[in-house]
Amino acid sequence: MAYRYPDTHVLYRKLTKTFPKIVRGEGCYLFGEDGTRYLDASGGAYVANCGHGVREIVSAVTDQIGEVAYITGMSFTNDAVETLANELAEVRVGDLDKFSFLSSGSDATEAALKLARQYWVERGKPKKHKIVALAPGYHGNTMLALAASSRDHYKIYFREWMVPVRYVPAPYPYRCDCRGGPCPRCDGTALDQALTEEGSDTVAAFIAEPVGGSSTGASVPRADYWRTIREICDRHEVLWIADEVLTGAGRTGTWSALEPYGAVPDLQVLGKGISGGYAPLAAVAAPERILDVIAAASGSMIHAQTFTNTPMICAAGVAALQYLKRHHLVARCAQMGTVLHQKLGALRGRSIVGDVRGRGLLAGIELVADQRTTAPFARREKVAERLTDAALEAGLVVWPNVGHADGTNGDAVMVAPPFVITEAEIDEMVEKLGTAIDRVG
Repeated sequence: MAYRYPDTHVLYRKLTKTFPKIVRGEGCYLFGEDGTRYLDASGGAYVANCGHGVREIVSAVTDQIGEVAYITGMSFTNDAVETLANELAEVRVGDLDKFSFLSSGSDATEAALKLARQYWVERGKPKKHKIVALAPGYHGNTMLALAASSRDHYKIYFREWMVPVRYVPAPYPYRCDCRGGPCPRCDGTALDQALTEEGSDTVAAFIAEPVGGSSTGASVPRADYWRTIREICDRHEVLWIADEVLTGAGRTGTWSALEPYGAVPDLQVLGKGISGGYAPLAAVAAPERILDVIAAASGSMIHAQTFTNTPMICAAGVAALQYLKRHHLVARCAQMGTVLHQKLGALRGRSIVGDVRGRGLLAGIELVADQRTTAPFARREKVAERLTDAALEAGLVVWPNVGHADGTNGDAVMVAPPFVITEAEIDEMVEKLGTAIDRVG
């Protein structure tokens, strides 16, 4: 049968598309009910870090469900949440060693932004309410997270419901005249100007991804960028929130994408890969220097969700993190990331490929109408979508991104395979992706 609206009772995200039905996953592959095998080169939505079908993770979740599946975090704690917090504390960034667990990256981003606001109010600085973020950038689909996201095509229908946010240009060497050299955009000093213009006594938080996610197609900042941001936020008394929903959990070859930069944020958001996709799980990481202020005032975080700290989803996180550690998969991600970027380099010669970039097992392939000028395709041509469809027909799953060139135009595809991917599977990925690019180009 055709799985599409309105032929079934499912409300699909896209109402004009037919969806293949997946019946099994194993390693880096997904298998359709019609026998088609797909190489999952994007880990779904950057989630399947451990690979599909890991029985020991499945068993850990089902064992927890057999003991107790759900209790409310308002009244109880449980072994799974305590163990998960301990596991994350072992790989924490700086002093961020307290964790609250929720069930989506959007919700965790919302919680982190609200926590920043609550901190300033309870410190006696209620004027600090504004948010500053990078453009392009993406932080989620709940209303506050969406407001902080520079994705106009997501906001068209909801703009009147959102708070205003000040944007500064994201570090994006491919689309900057300096090509990554010292300029306000690429060295981070644009934030200093924005905070001065807004009045830093009114700004609560600056939020950004340490390495670009889908919005900038895995654009990697200068080595000194985040140290500059840390100094600026300290000088202006603004909390820095690192959104590592996509780039954390080892995806860039280090547990946190921030590790090579020597800078510690005030709050961190994690998600996607911390459960490997075996349960919906995200987290907010916070330090005692922030939480002590709240403990001495209201005494509680003013954010709650039904599944906060619930045993079933936390058990998935424990099992996934222990699997990553036991099999040294973050180190493997760094190793195979070198192989991935070397082999993806062969795509640079294709007529519509403008840039190939990224870190670890995260890569973006930017597609352009003119390689010399970097001029993007017109949005009406839907190049990223057509390429994604062509790849799927070839048995390859990649992730499309649009709008990064100027807010409307711009096409890229992202790859973010499971950390267990082999060199032979990378060769298969590059071959099929090249074929799809040639079809579209």
